[in-house]
Amino acid sequence: MPSKPPPTLGSLAVQVPSLTPHLVHVSPSTCHNLSMFKDLLKEYRRLDDTITMRLNRTNAQFRDRDRAGTSGKGNIQDQACAYVWKELVENWKRRTEMINYCVNIVDQSMEEKRKSSTSEEGDARAERKTRAAMFADEVKRNQVRNELAVEKIIRQRSLDAFQSRCQYFSPPLTDAEAQKWWGAVHIQESP
Repeated sequence: MPSKPPPTLGSLAVQVPSLTPHLVHVSPSTCHNLSMFKDLLKEYRRLDDTITMRLNRTNAQFRDRDRAGTSGKGNIQDQACAYVWKELVENWKRRTEMINYCVNIVDQSMEEKRKSSTSEEGDARAERKTRAAMFADEVKRNQVRNELAVEKIIRQRSLDAFQSRCQYFSPPLTDAEAQKWWGAVHIQESP
């Protein structure tokens, strides 16, 4: 039987994409399972958690490309910053879409329960059961919505780390999505 290659460990494991990537489809059941939802967010937030190391490694990669004569145009630092910024924006966008999707799913579930509670006005037992389910959904909704506030904090922390290393960076004017995120993060800085 062929031997399996050893798993990638250490900081390289965070930098290198998984050898067996899997696409995670967020479904309504993911939104209703808070543990799974938070684990998924934790995985997506890994880039933000390792931003300084990511910048160091990306700078080293672009320096190596420059030495080999395969680098792009422009300053190595600028190229590395642009590359990491693009990763950050894509990640922020995915997480925000996922959180908003789950907020909508939980809101829909609450609305369905609210409608069914009005139709069960004569049955006290069913009414209590529906109210309990609505309370559970309200707790879920609050926890999922809290993730939006956590996202703002994480984005600001990541931006601070990014700007400490990429002081003169600003996203290209041709990249509307990056410009939108750049503006959104900078508006949050204002008092």
